[in-house]
Amino acid sequence: MTGVDRIIENALFEDIHTGDITTLAVVPQSRQIHARLIAKEEMVLAGIEVAARVFAVLDPQTSFTPCFRDGDRVPCGGLLAEMAGDAALLLQGERVALNLLQRMCGVATLTARYVERVAGTRARIVDTRKTTPGLRVLEKYAVRVGGGINHRTGLYDGVLIKENHIAAAGGIAEAIRRARAYIPHTLKIEIETETIAQVEEALVAGAEIIMLDNMDVAAMRTAVELVGERALLEASGGVNLDTVRSIAETGVSIISVGALTHSARAMDISMLLEEY
Repeated sequence: MTGVDRIIENALFEDIHTGDITTLAVVPQSRQIHARLIAKEEMVLAGIEVAARVFAVLDPQTSFTPCFRDGDRVPCGGLLAEMAGDAALLLQGERVALNLLQRMCGVATLTARYVERVAGTRARIVDTRKTTPGLRVLEKYAVRVGGGINHRTGLYDGVLIKENHIAAAGGIAEAIRRARAYIPHTLKIEIETETIAQVEEALVAGAEIIMLDNMDVAAMRTAVELVGERALLEASGGVNLDTVRSIAETGVSIISVGALTHSARAMDISMLLEEY
């Protein structure tokens, strides 16, 4: 079972469990139905194949024909996909398919808005680990669809020394020294800083990526001038659609935005059934 299939199986079990009582009671067996997925608002599409997979897991015979591809901008009222198959199984998959699709479209659409705000600057919009438990792979995919970049996937694939690591290790220089001694040469070290003095210390200690945590725009500009091209600078904290442009214009290379995944609004999508 793939990671996506595992997510779908868990979600279907959570919803259906011992059986869809309503559908079992009112829908005749083997009733064939045509269905449509409709966008109720403008959005960036992400997750159409995930939605298709939900119905395929329930019934491999279900016909699912997408009308748009992930990354497309869909107008309000746009027909996302057409389906045909067993009515009971389409109804059983409806909520799970919509929940995942609406969530992924919401993440992609919000990401696209951030990416548009920083157009023309060097800054790239990246996500964080502030994802919905169990849905990280889908949400990070949706960020990429929206034009953003993925930060580390989890604790296992990147070094990010944060405030509490620094405190536990005994300081910035010691934390970086210990990380360098532990990790392979193929990994870079990123460290969180809150002041220009800490930026200088991290630079001297050999950090390749320096996070500017909750710094104001003036401090970020100072950090950019100080560091130059000797390290990659990432802005984090206090980032929203109103502030992201001014942050990008300081010259930082990366802007991490937790809101891409923890605050994205689910898009409005409906599934409508029509009897043959």
